Amino acid sequence: MTRITTAALLILLAVLPAPSVAQGAVAPGHTEAGTASYYHDRFHGRTTASGEPFDQAALTAAHRTLPFGTTVRVTRTDTGKSVVVRINDRGPFRPGRIIDLSRTAASRLDMLDSGLAPVRVEVLRLPYGSD
Repeated sequence: MTRITTAALLILLAVLPAPSVAQGAVAPGHTEAGTASYYHDRFHGRTTASGEPFDQAALTAAHRTLPFGTTVRVTRTDTGKSVVVRINDRGPFRPGRIIDLSRTAASRLDMLDSGLAPVRVEVLRLPYGSD
């Protein structure tokens, strides 16, 4: 029985894709387009999904799938303004939204009044060990 279990496990490991492939690995230069939003002030100081406290003054953002520590350039497609942020949280979880920015990052994109902006997100650098 042990030989059968071991053989079955080895076959499964050989057939299943590596985790980075299964999760749709990205590389520097990868882009996506959609809508950006930004965090409400009430989230300041709360713990992010990465474990660090959220800081409205930091240039950080939430993305649903990019690894924590990924550096991205967020560019407003209607004005050309851009900001570079580091991914440290998960979200946003509303349809059509692809990134949630800190207040400081949103301010640099001049989107505080509207709350939303059309953007392109470009991966600049992945964290060490994620490739």
